[in-house]
Amino acid sequence: MEEAQFVESKDGTISVASAFAGHHEAVQDRDHKFLTKAVEEAYRGVDSGDGGPFGAVVVRNDEVVVSCHNMVLKHTDPTAHAEVTAIREACKKLGKIELSDCEIYASCEPCPMCFGAVHLSRIKRLVYGAKAEAAIAIGFDDFIADALRGTGFYQKANMEIKKADGNGALIAEQVFEKTKEKFQMY
Repeated sequence: MEEAQFVESKDGTISVASAFAGHHEAVQDRDHKFLTKAVEEAYRGVDSGDGGPFGAVVVRNDEVVVSCHNMVLKHTDPTAHAEVTAIREACKKLGKIELSDCEIYASCEPCPMCFGAVHLSRIKRLVYGAKAEAAIAIGFDDFIADALRGTGFYQKANMEIKKADGNGALIAEQVFEKTKEKFQMY
């Protein structure tokens, strides 16, 4: 068996190269195959008038579970992004709320809502194609990624965010304590 190779980058991070010859290329080919399906789905969504140019594919054991696109316009639902739609459909199809044995391929860098959905579904791997700036460049402003990166340059929404206080906060917090024994997710 070959020895693993350690590569140090300029920023000091260390990567371990696979001990198996051709492993990286095989993963790259597999990723390209499923990412291409996500991009095809993005075109399908635009062509059908369902929503913006975003596609996502959920994969389990090298098989496509679902292939979805943005459905914001079709469903008049601002949360019907491709990744959220794919996660919803995959959960229904597989009959479970966690997808820890799945991967998701997205045509574009997920917005924070979609990334949150990926995280909450316990998907084990996310591969995306275009950076968020590609979508921002053609007018999509629902990306909060720039705010998370500290720029906030592209944000257009002005919204007040306030945590409730007094009785409102107390009764909202009590729901967790009062239901913890009845609601076990995992």
